[in-house]
Amino acid sequence: MSKRPWSLLVAAVVVALEGLIALGLGIYVAVESVVSTPDSLTTAIAESAFGLLIGAGLLWVAWGGLLRAERWGRSPGVLAQIFLLPVGVTLIQSDQPLIGVPLIVVALTGLVALLAPPTTHALYGDG
Repeated sequence: MSKRPWSLLVAAVVVALEGLIALGLGIYVAVESVVSTPDSLTTAIAESAFGLLIGAGLLWVAWGGLLRAERWGRSPGVLAQIFLLPVGVTLIQSDQPLIGVPLIVVALTGLVALLAPPTTHALYGDG
């Protein structure tokens, strides 16, 4: 295995962090659904499953794709960052800038790292 460029490592860390947060939120919703009475059990189960699946998927992209310099890892990583940008803007518009601004910064960091020339070269080579 050759040395990975800094940009690919940053991208993997960003995507892994997002995956861990999504996984944590999925677990949190699941635990809260068990220890309390949710307004809608169906919604709580769906939210929990969504968080767990997205979290696991992002962790797979980070470790199975980006850290191994697999080409397929970049597309879902970029897509995740693009999806997070409007979420961050919505949070800011909802008077939650302490969550929205860092989310936008992380998403932009991920995009820059995923689209940086060293990442492109590591994933696709010269040609």
